[in-house]
Amino acid sequence: MTDIKPLDISIDPAAIDDLRARLARTRWPDAETPDDWSQGIPLAYVQEVAQYWQSSYDMNRLAERLGAYEHFTTELDGVDVHFIHVRSSNPDAKPLVLTHGWPGSVVEFLKVIGPLTEPQAHGGDAADAFHLVIPSLVGYGWSGKPTQPGWGVEKMGREWGNLMRRLGYDKFLAQGGDWGAIVTSAIAAQDADCKGIHLNMVVAPPVPELMDNLTALEQAAIAGWQHYQDWDSGYSKQQSTRPQTLGYGLVDSPVGQMAWILEKFWSWTDCDGHPENALSRDEMLDNVMVYWLNAAGASSARLYWESFGGATQGDAITTPMGGSIFPKEVFLTSRRWAQARYNNIVHWNELDKGGHFAAFEQPETFVSELRNCFRHIPL
Repeated sequence: MTDIKPLDISIDPAAIDDLRARLARTRWPDAETPDDWSQGIPLAYVQEVAQYWQSSYDMNRLAERLGAYEHFTTELDGVDVHFIHVRSSNPDAKPLVLTHGWPGSVVEFLKVIGPLTEPQAHGGDAADAFHLVIPSLVGYGWSGKPTQPGWGVEKMGREWGNLMRRLGYDKFLAQGGDWGAIVTSAIAAQDADCKGIHLNMVVAPPVPELMDNLTALEQAAIAGWQHYQDWDSGYSKQQSTRPQTLGYGLVDSPVGQMAWILEKFWSWTDCDGHPENALSRDEMLDNVMVYWLNAAGASSARLYWESFGGATQGDAITTPMGGSIFPKEVFLTSRRWAQARYNNIVHWNELDKGGHFAAFEQPETFVSELRNCFRHIPL
């Protein structure tokens, strides 16, 4: 099937009633023993946010924010894929597909849609306009949940290209962070119609022959990798080995799902120790709601099980590429390390502020980076 169908993003009042009831019935664990986040997200903070979610958060806020844009679904190899499609008023706008990761969603991009599609209305130049396609990863958000294995990042990369062509874009650009960066790289590795990519998480491990005279960033990257392996990767091991087991708790408990996500906003944003220094409480809960409403705890985690060790994830990429390196990114890399895989780097910038969720945390910088990158890549 090639039909493109409109999708109504609204929230059933019964789902809100159920959520509030579950929040009220939460069975709490005992508090952490140290006075910090080293054992995970602290009980007092989780209780505070849960109470806010139950009694003060506008449960229709997410639908209202998303409802400002048109949503669609289309079937790609047997699975319905949800996407936002926003065409610029500028006829020469460049088609661009933006891909989120975990624990993100299309919510990450809401603050950049206007400046990217209508730059002239946001202090920019109309020549930098994009037509935006923003899909929910398969198993995430309002996209379908596969009933058979096979939907890893390589397959999503192939199908994102098919989606762009189905929308009438025979040439396009792609951008992503987190799993979105891996999907975007898979697009570039497989699809000749993709003419350029931009990544805000560049996964390129140290090159053995380039381990002498390490730069400050490269030293930070190695230390960051070690910290991740020692203290920050437990979620990944669980999601890549037993996503189904994890899913029972996340899909049944809104507080469990919320805590699972908010801990990463603390760990991966440039927040100086508290996630609300980087993102508002409402913004974080908007993102949590995407997972909760769609019961995506297991289906989103399954991407890790599907994708680790994928066939194309180490392939050399000659498609023009830009990288924006935010200082609190989970995985840092240098240009010379990245060059070993991305053979045609046309833009590279190391920023002084921001973390893993670039469009969410630093929307103005994110927009500027995309404009600067894609000016080098004509369609």
